[in-house]
Amino acid sequence: MCHRNCVSELQYITMDSLKKGRAEVNCKGKRRVIFLPGELQRKLKHYVKEKGITAGVIFRTRTGRPLNRCNIWSDMKKLCKDAQVNPQKVFPHNLRHLFARTFYGLEKDIAKLADLLGHSNIETTRIYIMESGREHQEKLEKMKLIL
Repeated sequence: MCHRNCVSELQYITMDSLKKGRAEVNCKGKRRVIFLPGELQRKLKHYVKEKGITAGVIFRTRTGRPLNRCNIWSDMKKLCKDAQVNPQKVFPHNLRHLFARTFYGLEKDIAKLADLLGHSNIETTRIYIMESGREHQEKLEKMKLIL
């Protein structure tokens, strides 16, 4: 089931935002900025040129409507078969978690991550970077505390 009341952030990635190098997202009464790094801008410029997109939303369906959570979820489920991944474990929100864990792994700054994710409460951000019991166990083993 897709969440129609939740607006996909992709609709904010427009030709105007590409020119500015950032998109401003307003969702659930919160405002945040999505930065488009230089390499991403170059790739998006190539993509829009290839697709003939000159205005409006960049990520679109075949009929020209903005991609949404449902479209992305459907495409992800199709890719699962080829990748031999259990489709019941794959959701668009997983990409947000992947970004959060990757950013935190590089920066180790939960406050900056919270800002990027648009969280007003760091406890919400902690959910994205929490480690599993297995990961804790592996770290304890690496510490070699028992002689």
